[in-house]
Amino acid sequence: MRRSFRFRLAVRFSATIAAGFVAISAMSLFTLRVVLDRELDAGILNVATIQAASVTDPLSGGMSFYEWQLTPDEAASIQDLNRYAQVWRQDGVSLLRSRYMTADLPLDPQALEESAGGELVWREATYLMAPIRSLYYPLGRLGEAHEAHVIQVAASLVSRNDMLGRFSIVLVGIGLLMVVGSFVGSWWLAESAIRPVHEITDQAEEIEAGSLQRGISVYAEFGEYERLVQVLNTMLGRLRNAFESQRRFTADASHELRSPLTVLRGELELALRNERDPEEYRSVISSSLEEVMRLSRITDDLLTLARSDAGGFQVRQRPTDLGEQASSVVERLKFRASDKGVALDLEVTGDARGMFDPDLMNQAIWNLTANAVKFCRSGEEAHVLVEGDDARVRIEVWDTGPGLGEAPHRVFERFYRGDQSRTPAGDEGGTGLGLAIVRAVVEAHGGQVQAANRRDGGAIFTVTLPRGSTP
Repeated sequence: MRRSFRFRLAVRFSATIAAGFVAISAMSLFTLRVVLDRELDAGILNVATIQAASVTDPLSGGMSFYEWQLTPDEAASIQDLNRYAQVWRQDGVSLLRSRYMTADLPLDPQALEESAGGELVWREATYLMAPIRSLYYPLGRLGEAHEAHVIQVAASLVSRNDMLGRFSIVLVGIGLLMVVGSFVGSWWLAESAIRPVHEITDQAEEIEAGSLQRGISVYAEFGEYERLVQVLNTMLGRLRNAFESQRRFTADASHELRSPLTVLRGELELALRNERDPEEYRSVISSSLEEVMRLSRITDDLLTLARSDAGGFQVRQRPTDLGEQASSVVERLKFRASDKGVALDLEVTGDARGMFDPDLMNQAIWNLTANAVKFCRSGEEAHVLVEGDDARVRIEVWDTGPGLGEAPHRVFERFYRGDQSRTPAGDEGGTGLGLAIVRAVVEAHGGQVQAANRRDGGAIFTVTLPRGSTP
C-alpha cells in the first residue's frame, strides 16, 4: 500500500502534540496534588496544634477537645470539611476521640511509636470506606504529663481526589480536542504544502516530446519551490537538447547514408539498363566499391559513437607510447599529404608514455592528422606535436588551412559541416564524425580536447591526457 505523506505528517504532528500535552498534564496534576496536599497538611497541623492545646490545658488532668456545637445532621453535611481527632496512649489504647466519630481512626502502630518518641508522622489510610490523611502529633511537647500520649488528627481526602479527578477529566477533554485539532490542522497544512507539488507534477506530465520547450512555470516565484522548478526546467532543457541532438543526428545520418546509396543505386541501374563492355562494368564496379567503402566508414563511425553513448566504450589501457603511435600515423599519411603537396611533419618531446588504449588513441590521432591534411591546400603545411611531462601527455595538431570559422567548438558536433568555401576543391568528403569520435575517445581517457583558430591562419587541436589515468 502506498503511504500518504499527509496522513503520516498529521499522525506524527498529532502524536507530538499528544506527547507534549501528556507531559504537561502529568506535571500539572502532580503540581496540583502537591499544592492541595500542602494546604491540607497545613490545615491538619493547625487543627492538631489547637486540639493538643485544648487537651493539655485543663489543670485537673482531664482531656477534652475544642469542638463545634453541631447537631448530627450538621456534622454529616460538612463531613468533607470535618477534622477527626483521637488521643492514643503509647500502648495503643484510645483515650479520647471527637464527638461525632462513630469508630476509632485506623491506627498505625509504627507511626504511633515514632510519634511517641517526639516526631510528627504523616500517614494515609481508609476510614469508613473513605481515604483520609492523618497526623500523629506527640502531646509530650506540651507537658511531661502527656509524654505517653499522642493525638491523631485526620482529614478526608475525598474532596482532594474529586478535584484531581475532575481536573484529569478536563485535561483529557482538552487533550482530545488538541489532538483532533492538530490532526485536522496538520492535514490541512500538509495539503497546502504538497498542493504545489501536485500542480508541478501535473504540468510536468503534460509536457511531451514535442513540447519540451514549454518548461514548468507554476510556483517558480516561491523560494521553497524555486530550486525544484529550476532543477526540473534544467532537466527538461537537457532532455530538449538531447532530443534535438538526436533528431539532428538521425536526420544527418539518414542524409549521409542516403547519398551513397542513391549514387550506388543509380550506377547499378544504369549498368543494367543496356549491355556494357567489360571496361564499363569495371568502372561501374569500381565506383560502386568506393560508395560501399564510404558506407562502411560511416557505419563504423556510427557504431563507435553509439557504443560511446551507451556507455559501452571500453577502454583497455596498457602501457602505450603516444609518440610512437603519432610517428606511425604520420608515416602512413605522408603519401596522401605528398599527393596534395602538403608538408606533414612530427615533433616528439619528453616522455609520451602512459596507460592508454592503443587502438582508440591510434584512431583519435589518425582522425586529427587526416583532418589537418584534408583542409590544407597545396603548398601548405600540417604539424603534429607530442610532448609529455610527469603528469600528462599533450598532443597538438595544427595546419595552415582556412581555419574553423567563428565557432571552433562546433567542429566536434556530429555531422557538422563548416563553410564549404574553406574545403579544398576536389577533396574527398568525410563522414563528419571523425572529430566527434576524437572527443569521445579523449573523454573516455579522462582528458580534454580543444579546437581553435591559429593567429597565423589555420586550425589547431589540443589534446590533454592524464598519464596513467583510469576512465
